Amino acid sequence: MKKLVPKPFTFKAGERAVLMLHGFTGNSADVRMMGRFLQEKGYTCHAPIYKGHGVPPEELVHTGPEDWWQDVTKAYEFLQNEGYKEIAVVGLSLGGVFSLKLGYTVPVKGIVPMCAPMYIKSEEIMYKGILAYAKEYKRLEGKTADQIETEMIEFEKTPMNTLKALQELISDVRENVDMVYAPTFVVQGRHDHMINTDSANIIYNEVESIQKELKWYEESGHVITFDKERDQLHEDVYAFLESLNWKE
Repeated sequence: MKKLVPKPFTFKAGERAVLMLHGFTGNSADVRMMGRFLQEKGYTCHAPIYKGHGVPPEELVHTGPEDWWQDVTKAYEFLQNEGYKEIAVVGLSLGGVFSLKLGYTVPVKGIVPMCAPMYIKSEEIMYKGILAYAKEYKRLEGKTADQIETEMIEFEKTPMNTLKALQELISDVRENVDMVYAPTFVVQGRHDHMINTDSANIIYNEVESIQKELKWYEESGHVITFDKERDQLHEDVYAFLESLNWKE
């Protein structure tokens, strides 16, 4: 089986727009089901794919947060250029970090950071995550075990400057999260073993939003958009979006 190359998506509906941001080593599929759900409820949803994502892992390690942030801002501008005047942003993991950064950089209607890290994980843990991602990607490409092993030996020789830059990005957003004033709905899976779940409390406590909420999903892990409570999550995000003071 050859791995299907994921694509950005734009699901058009009404005048209200939602920018949807995926996680590190993820792609638009992270938020696709939620995007379809919100489209049915009348929201136009757009999700980019960051440079180096959704392609062979060898390409990922030659990109970094500056590239990805550029992709996020371009996606925001895309919605503006399409005529959407009010844009909310929903992001998973790294996408949640970017959603908060957007919140203090450009006007946004509301923010939903889902399982967004505010603590720096050790490079070693992040490195293991990249290796696991690389291996799985190659498996989905239909490569043999021997072929995967040979390619992984080469892959492990690649310098991973991305990880240091990623840590700096998280640290920078963590320092500026008190500059967020837009309504914020913080989403966190109780069984998230990828990040320190206290990140959710930091975001909730430090954003300066008058309208803010934190919800723990007791049966969910890190990729909450695919987990057991995803239907409830869809309803909750929709309810949050409906609570915002849209002009249209």
